[in-house]
Order: sequence, then C-alpha cells, then structure tokens
Amino acid sequence: VTMEAGGLPLELWRMILAYLHLPDLGRCSLVCRAWYELILSLDSTRWRQLCLGCIECRHPNWPNQPDVEPESWREAFKQHYLASKTWTKNALDLESSVCFSLFRRRRERRTLSVGPGHEFDSLGSALAMASLYDRIVLFPGVYEEQGEIVLKVPVEIVGHGKLGEVALLASIDQHCSTTRLCNLVFMPAWFSPFMFKTTSGHVQFDNCNFENGHIQIHGPGTCQVKFCTFKNTHVFLHNVPLCVLENCEFVGSENNSVTVEGHPSADKNWAYKYLLGLIKSSPSVLPTEDSDSLMSLDLESRDQAWSPRTCDIVIEGSQSPTSPASSSPKPGSKTGSQEAEVGSDGERVAQTPDSSDGGLSPGGEDEDEDQLTYRLSYQVQGLRPVLGGSFLGPPLPGASIQLPSCLVLNSLQQELQRDKEAMALASSIQGCLIRKCLFRDGKGGVFVCSYGRAKMEGNIFRNLTYAVRCIHNSKIVMLRNDVHRCRAAGIFLRLEGGGLIAGNNIYHNAEAGVDIRKKANPLILCNQIHHGLRSGIVVLGNGKGIIRNNQIFSNKEAGIYILYHGNPVVSGNHIFKGRAAGIAVNENGKGLITENVIRENQWGGVDIRRGGVPVLRSNLICFGYSDGVVVGDEGRGLIEGNTIYANKGCGVWMMSSSLPHVTSNHISYNGLYGVAVFSQKEGSGEFPGGHGVQENFSEDGDAILWETELEKDDDPLRRPVTTALVESNSINHNGASGLYVQSSEALHVVTNVIHANGDRGITVAQSSQLTRVANNSISCNRQSGVKVEAQCKVELRGNGIYDNRGHGIITKGDSTVVVENDIIGNRGSGLQLLPRSDTKVIKNRIHSFRAYGIAVRGRAKALVQENIIFQGKTNKTIFQQISNNRECIMQNNKVLVFKKKCDTWRLVNPPARPHLENSLRGPSAAHSGQKVTAMASRITAHVEGGYHSNRSIFCTILPLAIPPGTRPHPPSCLQRLEEFAFLRTQFSDLDMDL
Repeated sequence: VTMEAGGLPLELWRMILAYLHLPDLGRCSLVCRAWYELILSLDSTRWRQLCLGCIECRHPNWPNQPDVEPESWREAFKQHYLASKTWTKNALDLESSVCFSLFRRRRERRTLSVGPGHEFDSLGSALAMASLYDRIVLFPGVYEEQGEIVLKVPVEIVGHGKLGEVALLASIDQHCSTTRLCNLVFMPAWFSPFMFKTTSGHVQFDNCNFENGHIQIHGPGTCQVKFCTFKNTHVFLHNVPLCVLENCEFVGSENNSVTVEGHPSADKNWAYKYLLGLIKSSPSVLPTEDSDSLMSLDLESRDQAWSPRTCDIVIEGSQSPTSPASSSPKPGSKTGSQEAEVGSDGERVAQTPDSSDGGLSPGGEDEDEDQLTYRLSYQVQGLRPVLGGSFLGPPLPGASIQLPSCLVLNSLQQELQRDKEAMALASSIQGCLIRKCLFRDGKGGVFVCSYGRAKMEGNIFRNLTYAVRCIHNSKIVMLRNDVHRCRAAGIFLRLEGGGLIAGNNIYHNAEAGVDIRKKANPLILCNQIHHGLRSGIVVLGNGKGIIRNNQIFSNKEAGIYILYHGNPVVSGNHIFKGRAAGIAVNENGKGLITENVIRENQWGGVDIRRGGVPVLRSNLICFGYSDGVVVGDEGRGLIEGNTIYANKGCGVWMMSSSLPHVTSNHISYNGLYGVAVFSQKEGSGEFPGGHGVQENFSEDGDAILWETELEKDDDPLRRPVTTALVESNSINHNGASGLYVQSSEALHVVTNVIHANGDRGITVAQSSQLTRVANNSISCNRQSGVKVEAQCKVELRGNGIYDNRGHGIITKGDSTVVVENDIIGNRGSGLQLLPRSDTKVIKNRIHSFRAYGIAVRGRAKALVQENIIFQGKTNKTIFQQISNNRECIMQNNKVLVFKKKCDTWRLVNPPARPHLENSLRGPSAAHSGQKVTAMASRITAHVEGGYHSNRSIFCTILPLAIPPGTRPHPPSCLQRLEEFAFLRTQFSDLDMDL
C-alpha cells in the first residue's frame, strides 16, 4: 500500500487506520516514513483508545491526576507494554544459556482456562498442569483456595473481563523465578492473612485490587506493581534490592501501607538489572526550571497574599508603623510636633521637625542671626551583598519594596546542580521506589526502618495519621510529593534516620510538617511547608539536619521550632506570614541559623527562650507584626550580623535571665525600641506556639525526658557569656529609644552606633546591677543621648555623645559613673544631674551650643573632676548649680574660652571618642574577616567676627567627601564597626579657667 498525491485525504486514512489492532499498526509504521508519521498522528484517537481499552492498565495519570492527559498516549502505552513484559525477560536469559538453542524449536505458550464450563475448575488444578510461562485465565467468579498455593513454575495468571469480576481468595507462596498476576481482586484465605509472598523470585502485579491482607517480599526477591489498589492492605518489603510501586492507590490502612525494612540485599536476582533499566528509561520526576515555575504558580493560587516569584513586600496601612513621629513607646509620650522646650523632668527636647537624615541638623528658629551648622559624617562600608542596599531608607506606607535578586530562592534544579551530594541522593535508586501513588484515608503511609532505603517521587499523601516515617539509620529520598491533612506530623524522622526531602508541598498537617528527632539528620531542600496547624518543621531530641532554601509560611505556630538539644543548620529559607514566631529556639535548643529571610510573622521573627543557644547570623528579619528577635527567660546564643528592619515592635527584645551576645547587627526603622532589655514583658507567660507553650512532642502523647540524651556542648561558635552583651551594632531610626534598659541584671553595651532614633539614644529606667555603656557613638537622637533614671547603677565610659536634640546625658541614678566621654554639640546641657542623683563625672570633654556644659539641679550629689569643658553661648555659664550645694564637688576642671578672632579647637590626646581600635574582639571579628579601619575627620570651632561676651560660637564639624546633593546614610554594623574614629585634631590656643 502506498500513499500517492491525489489519493485519499489524510483524514480518511486516519479514519481507516483507527480500526487496526496493535500488531497491524506496528506493521503499517514500517512501510515508509510517511506511513510512520501517519501512525504517530493517531495519538489522540487510536492510541488513546488502545491505552484506555487495555484491561492490564488504567489511565496513565491514575490515581493522582486522572483528568490530565499524558503528553503522548502512544508513549504511555509503549511504557506500559514494555513494563508488562519484564517478568518474561528471564525466559530469554534461560533460552540463550541452553546449548544448541539455535537447533531447538521454541515451545509455544499455552493458555489454560479456569472457570465453570472451562478446562479447569480451580486455580490449583490448573497450576498442577501448567508448564513454564503458561498463561492461566480465570473467568468471572470467586475462587477460594482451601490450602496454600505454591508457585513452582513461572506462570501468568490473568482475570478475564473487567476488574472486579474475578476474585481470588488464596494464600500464594512463590518459589519460582518469576510470575505475573493481572486484573484480579485478591483477598486473604481463611487460614492466613498473607495473600502473596516470595523470598527470591520476581513478581509483577498489574491492575489488581488487594483487600484486607498482606503482601510480603523478601530479598533478594523483587516486585513490580502498577495500577493496583490496596484497601487496608500492608505491603512488607524486607531487604529488597529493588521494588517498584507505580501508579497505585493505598486506602484505609489500619497500620502502615508500605513497610521497607532492612538494608537492600547484596544478592540480586535476575530481574534487578531489568527493573533498573526500566526505571532509567521512564520519564524522570527530577525537577526542571519549568516545573519549578509551575509549582510556584500553583502554590500562589492557594495563597493569594504570597507572591513567591516577584518577592515584593507590600507594607499595609495608611501610616508607617516604624516612623518615629507615629510611635508612642509608652503612655504620655509626645510626638515631635508636640515636644516642649523643657520636659517635666528637666529634659530638654527640640521643637523643630526631623530633617531628612534623622536629625543631623540641630539648627532651630531661636538662633537669631547665628546660623549653627553641625554635621556628623560617617564613611561606612556598604551592606553585605545579601541585602543589596535595599533597606537603607525608611519603609513607606503602601510601598512595594523589591527584594534583591540574591534573596530570591533558587529552584530545586539549581540547588541540586550546586550540591553534588544532594544530586547523588536524588539520582540514587536503591531499595523501594514508590512514584505517582496515592496514599489516603488511613493510619500510615510509608514506614522505613532498620537501615531500609526508599525513594518516593510524585506521590500524594493525604488524610493519614502520618505520611512517612524514617527511623533506625534508614534513608529516604522524597521528591515532589504532596503531603497534606495528616493527623500528626507529615514526615517523621528519628534514630539517625536521614536522606533527602526536596521539592515537596507539605501543608495543612495537624502537627509539624517535618518532625526531626533523636539524631536524625536529613537534608530538607526547596520545599513549600505551609498552613500547618502547628509548626512547619520541628527539630528536637538531638535532631540535626540541613534545612535550606525552603518556603515556610502561614503556619499556626513557629515556622521552625528547635528544642531539646536540636541542632540543625537553617540557611537560605524564606519564613513568613506565620501566626507565631518565624523561628523558635527553646528548651536548650541550638542551631546555626544563617542567611534566612524572616518576615511578616505575627510574633518575634526569632524567639529564643529557656536555655536556647543558637547562632543567629546574617539573616534579614523584617516587617514583623511584633519584635524582630525575642530573647526570653534564660535565652542565650550569638546574634550576629543580622538586618533587623521595620518590625512593628522592637528590633531586639531581651528578657530577664537571658545572656545573649548581640553583635554587629543592623537594627533600624523598628516601631518601638531598637534594643529593649526588660525584667518582664507583659503577658510573657501566655504566648501562642513557639512562644513558651509546652508542646506535646511525644510519639504516643506521653511526656519524654529528652534531657537524658544530652550531647557535649563543645561548639566553637558559642563562647560562654556570663553577662548579656550588646556589642558593635548599628541601632538607628527606630521609633523609640535606641536602647531601653529596665532590668535587675548586669548588662554590657559596647561599641555600638546608636543614631537618629525617635526618642533617646539610651534609656536606663531600672538597673539594680551595673549597666556598663562603653565606647559607643550616640548621636542625632530626638531627645537626650543618655537618660538614667533613679536608683540605677550605670557606668558610661569612652562614649561619643553628639548632636542629640535633648541633653547629652541626664541622670537621676544613685550610682552613675561618667568617665572619659566626649559629650559635644547636644541641644540641651552636656550633662544634667537631677536631684537625689549621685554621679561621678571624671575626665570627660563636654560642650553644649546653647545650654550649660554641666547643669546640677537641686540637691544632687556629684564629683566633677578633671573634665575639659568647652564654652558654649556666652550668656550661659559653664556650670549651673545651687550655691549652697556642698555635696557637689568640683576639682581640677578645665574651661576653654576664646581669646581672639578665628580661634580653632583641635582634639587630640586622646582623639575624639569612641575609640574602636581596641574594642573589637571576640568571635565576631574572627568571623567577619575584616580589619577595623579608623576613619578620621576634624572638629573645628570658628569664631565669626570679633569676640565679645554676648556672641555665640559658630561651630562646624567638617565632613568627609560626600557627593553634592546627597546625605550620609545611617551607619551599618553588619560586618564590624568600620565606621569612623571621630574628629582627630589638636588643642591649641587655649586658655584655662577653673
């Protein structure tokens, strides 16, 4: 037959060829290329009919997507046809090994019929007469065997008619090398729950139903199961080298649906190599770039508020919660437009609004003809590439802020390409392969134990007690599975279980999406874990693991919960829109938490309590509805190099008995305090999940004392800290004070930049133990630089307190030591000592433009000794004090005044404070790998015009080179304080006055 021009149209040829059977289609495709292409064009017609009409298979996408057509019906039919012949490959091996096989005539397979009116009445009688590779056809009916059936020769047992018309109640024990069973309904015999078992041979099940029994395969035996339904049936695989379960449905199991036990056997039967070849030739479930995009779009349809590809962050509300003007840190505080010239406690505040750079210019309307200009300029190292400089400015109401491209999550394919170990795991095939199966409405899905190996691809687990359990040194590989609505944890690993969990969609589970405990150590990569009724991932009981590049969002409790000595590595994840904390570390939990984006969570971005001691490094914690980082009772750990930005509460909240090391963080534009240290937070005893609630993490609901499984705490990243330490941070543009202390415990505040905050730089409201504030730069804050309330013990040493809108330092404390500070350019007094305070003021350099250098109010007790005090306005005196106050002792102070036109003051010996060269020590400096560089600028005071007693001083601090039209950015401390060493010059032309 040939196709010629002018012959029948192609449409008519397709109609004719649609009546051909499979062998005839194969012959026609060999005629010529035109016929071959014509046969291929029948994909949606004849090939579809052949595929759906075959009693040995079902829809290629059954049971998970029966409404979705395959890419090619012909290819799907071909794959099934080749798979259905695997069991006969052994016959070819046997024939090829027999001598003189070329001279032997091949024996034809017989077909034996079983049923009423046919050759045999029972399956047993037919098997007694069967020879090698015979076909036994069971006609419709119910066949109940009264004794165990032993398969001694390879045979094929097929049910005739539609699935469900042939039921077999039997217990079959396979002793032969291979067998195939197709189109049958299996039920257990009355004397045994086992419907089928084998110890060494290969068995193939196609289009069968199994009800209320067990199937058991022992290595080196193998099995291949496709298009089968298991109703309350347990498949037990022991030491199997390779088994394939594909396109199967598991329903209503009372225990585990599939159990994989024991390490894969080193002995492999004849079918192993054929199964391996079949798996490698079939379409892979490994991800592609396109499939990653499709999954993201599908997930976006579930949660309209989340846009995973564009990574836009939308700030809701009509007014920014982080604007200093809109923040009210405590009742009775006033906004910038309502500030009085002198507060009720004598604290001077400004009336002028903020300048564009957070109050860098203190010039006011009361300066008359004198125009004071005052600038602090910082040459700062830029933010780390992870931030891309996107969060230097204030968040705007309703603005959409684009995350840098470096913060967009990699696709699974990209992660596998960069991680060769993960790629090797994803490509490995060992033990049991389960793919495109549906597990639903039962107790357990897959249970892997005792060094077992299992790989799961493209499955759906739903409405189970749990989806997957992996214990006792077993390994699992889970790729692109759907795990949802489990009544306990979705995926459960313990007792050194591990493997790869990648590209899965895990959601709406009653407990954690992934539960890791007892030294389990999996790699959790590129999953979506969301809308859980509790936490997204839980790591406890010395559990470990690597949790990387996941999207964890909209969970009711903490996105990641680490407790009871759990110690995972958590990196590169996006954790957002949780109803509790983003990450909670509790009950002696540990963990290395790096380079995550933690945003828009209802409670703290990271919550550390009760002995939690994580390393929290280089994370972006932003736009939270509460605090950025919460360190609760007995919380510890290293909090280093994070950007904590635009949270509605505080940047960092530290509670009583906590000993964190907070260093090198960029804490800015938070709605309340930058860093708050409180003895007790209101409602601290009642938090949702991840905030102090004692969870039930026992498998059976009983309390478990994980403390019996302690590991030695020899982590070099965590050095012992005996006092809470806030070190080398940039704390700027927060709504209230940069640092607020109300604590009965010791605290060290060292080498921080506290700049342009909406209230004071530092407020010490309660401090019964010593609060040490050393070598900090405190500048441009809306009110005073430092305020110390009554009955507080505070040491201020080596700080630079510049250009604040209130006083430099105001104290009511009964034990305040102010030593070797530079207090310059503040709008109020340089230092104000309030009644009943007890203060030592020694070796400071003090200057105020318009007020007193030192003001002593009421019966203040003070020792003012060896200070250098620069003259401010001449209508103000250097000191203000009550004349009969004998408790205020002045000794050996220097007062600097001008003698001639254009005098210049230069500061040296020592240079302007803070001095950072000797302060940057500890693990943070080693980690950053950066050397501290001192940047210098000058302070120069010029007298404009002739000097006389009622003229003010025109003072300018000369900036470093800044491009015209720009302003200095707030200082960043993400890598270290490589920021500045203020104002290096000399004193000259000075006159001293007591």
